[in-house]
Amino acid sequence: MPGRRELLLGSATLLAAPAALAQPGGRAMRLIVPFPPGGAVDLLGRLTAERLGAVLGQTVVVENRGGAGGNIGADALAKAAPDGNTIGIIGVTTLCAAPFLYRNLPFDPQRDFAPVSEIVTGAVLCVVNAEAAQRNGWTDFRSLIAWARANPERVRMGSSGTGTTSHLTIEAVNRATGARILHVPYRGGAPAINDVLSGTIDMMFDVMPALMPHVEAGRLRALAVSSARRLEILPEVPGLAEFADLGLGDLDIQTWSAIMAPRGTPEAAIRRLFEAVHQVAAQPEFVERLRPIGYTVITSASPEVLAARIREETPRWQRLVEISGAQLD
Repeated sequence: MPGRRELLLGSATLLAAPAALAQPGGRAMRLIVPFPPGGAVDLLGRLTAERLGAVLGQTVVVENRGGAGGNIGADALAKAAPDGNTIGIIGVTTLCAAPFLYRNLPFDPQRDFAPVSEIVTGAVLCVVNAEAAQRNGWTDFRSLIAWARANPERVRMGSSGTGTTSHLTIEAVNRATGARILHVPYRGGAPAINDVLSGTIDMMFDVMPALMPHVEAGRLRALAVSSARRLEILPEVPGLAEFADLGLGDLDIQTWSAIMAPRGTPEAAIRRLFEAVHQVAAQPEFVERLRPIGYTVITSASPEVLAARIREETPRWQRLVEISGAQLD
């Protein structure tokens, strides 16, 4: 796909000496993670911060700013000093969907951020509490939808926040299938996962990293992925194209996150950060730490290519918001 590429190990540019990227004075850098500790994005942020710090020769401190589906953290990034010492991990829903979801968004994703590089991509996974699945006969995604149609709002789905990919996904599924699954928003993925594990809620559509260990332990059951096709890491779990008869044949929801900086960050700082992110992404250990939990490490060819991707994908996410019927203050 133009503008996206898998990691190219061995590039002389990407393997430049870390000292060449070091920030004079060694001032600490902030990496804003727009979700609470313990979730998938937090895990990504901490792995990234550790390795960026080594590449840049300075401390990188994770700052969790959760709430409003990632918008509180994104707003903090947009309003940070553009001095090259504050960056954030911002997801596609904030970059491409938020302007159509929120009536009063305090920042403009295409105006108030300076793109650096993509860092990961992945799909959203549908899981249900294993005991609830056993009790209610949810043997697969099709039986879950049938049960939800027959029992409106009795299936409770947690999400990492209103307006997140998980929220948009379930609203689109409800709209397409006629099911009435009740959305229960949380302030992050970790508390929602705790409640689906305990049985307080029944299911989640959420990013894979934080869910996979519980699927492997048998406490959660994976029923579908949000991409149209099955994923290599979960070949036994169907994609949405397999449920065309339920109205889901046109859905293909895949998430990605990018390193962004505040608008006005100097070009030299953006280039320095871009090279550092590529060095981190080229580390086999970084790739392998993320692969088993559903993240694929991927980088942008340039900051300009990332900016173009945001512009190009915005209409598709606008359509997803329209399909979902979601509208927030």
